[in-house]
Amino acid sequence: MTTKAKTTRIYDGDGDQLMVDHAIQERLIVLPDGRPTKQADKAARIRLMWGQHLLDDVVAGRYRSIVCAVNADDNSHGIISKLADMVTTSQWTPESITAHTQMFAHRESVTVIKFDMDTIEVLGLLRPTNRDHLTLKDLGQGFSVASEMVGRKPWQRRPVASVSFLGAHANALVDEHGQEPSFETVLRTMHEAGFAGDVYPAPWMWESAPTGVYARYPFPPSLENMREGGF
Repeated sequence: MTTKAKTTRIYDGDGDQLMVDHAIQERLIVLPDGRPTKQADKAARIRLMWGQHLLDDVVAGRYRSIVCAVNADDNSHGIISKLADMVTTSQWTPESITAHTQMFAHRESVTVIKFDMDTIEVLGLLRPTNRDHLTLKDLGQGFSVASEMVGRKPWQRRPVASVSFLGAHANALVDEHGQEPSFETVLRTMHEAGFAGDVYPAPWMWESAPTGVYARYPFPPSLENMREGGF
């Protein structure tokens, strides 16, 4: 690290000293996965929006499409209803969203449903009706379809963002053991399905410290080296 980087202040006044407070509960330790170079990395990556507010970014016009979960029973408490309320030109309501979703429900397979909300398009992943939760297989199939849809109309659907699908109630995500998967597993499933947009971790995940987090996925090889006992 250069001398300049060591002496650069982050905050005005006494802010730097005041922010060195290990008692702060809501904090993140963001780790760089490598130093920037003068050439762009063309590898497809997922950007992780730690500490950022999805709804605020939608209102600011930073995205053209959003991926989230929907269900055929009640969407009044879901992110899609919050988006519909925020977009003043949208004609969607929680009731009409649920009624529309019911028309596409399938017993055995996940479905991706488009909701045109004027300034933004929502791609809703609908779980099969024969179970009350999403599986990792459902997530992978849904993101494969959603990524293909984004790729067909990149001028209309990019930039694209997604929720983390963790901590949900009506649309809980579980692994093969019936447990909620790790964030890394969710990201790997999305990435392998072709998704290369932004993902917003759930706000309760912002209290990850002292565990360090990365701002992009795939994570650097050094993480796997540490898991294998290396340094």
